[in-house]
Amino acid sequence: MNTVSVTGLCKEYPEFRLREVSFELEPGKITGFIGRNGAGKSTTIKAMLNLVHKSGGEVEYFGMPLIGNEAAIKRRIGYSTGTIGWYPRKTIREIKNITKNFYPNWDEEAYRKYLSLFDLDESKKPIQLSEGMKVKCNLLLAISHRAEVLILDEPTSGLDPFSRDELLEIFEKLRDEGTTIFFSTHITSDIEKCADNIIYIAGGEIRANCPKAEFEEKFGNSGETLEETFLRLERSFR
Repeated sequence: MNTVSVTGLCKEYPEFRLREVSFELEPGKITGFIGRNGAGKSTTIKAMLNLVHKSGGEVEYFGMPLIGNEAAIKRRIGYSTGTIGWYPRKTIREIKNITKNFYPNWDEEAYRKYLSLFDLDESKKPIQLSEGMKVKCNLLLAISHRAEVLILDEPTSGLDPFSRDELLEIFEKLRDEGTTIFFSTHITSDIEKCADNIIYIAGGEIRANCPKAEFEEKFGNSGETLEETFLRLERSFR
């Protein structure tokens, strides 16, 4: 059974439409969700989490519809955006003590491990952190309750190349432990580094959805890098 199923997802704004987005996430796989800024990545993710009201479509986790099972599902998944927009003046320790009450599977040992790995000082407040460290703080909370699925919106945004590479290695370790990871990005090297599958979105529509090797074979030209393939596809969809 796929861990996440998205079927016919639609969302209409005055200037943008998400059109019949459908895909499934395989358990224990990393899926890179790639597209240029404004393509519909964040809208899709927010609709998947009921953070915006969708215009149509269905979302299921673990075989259960999100509507009607939202609280139970969200205890089993982790979500992170590129920045923190809540409790900016509370310390990381205080935020953690609030957050862990929502997750029966909170893992203090994992929290401590990633706190050290990310070089975060839990006595600091988000308002005192750089943009890159805010990203790490948000991710820390998303991966410390043994989430079965991680849904990450531009998780490497604002990170320096070393920190980004370090984070992608963590994704690979989590995948090897059975975690399903879905992350949006417009950075081609993130996809090359760790993605098993690629979902490519342009203009609010899914244009490709397949394993990375199949994507390269189907859409790439001889001698072309993955970045060059994406750039060529983007031009064709304008």
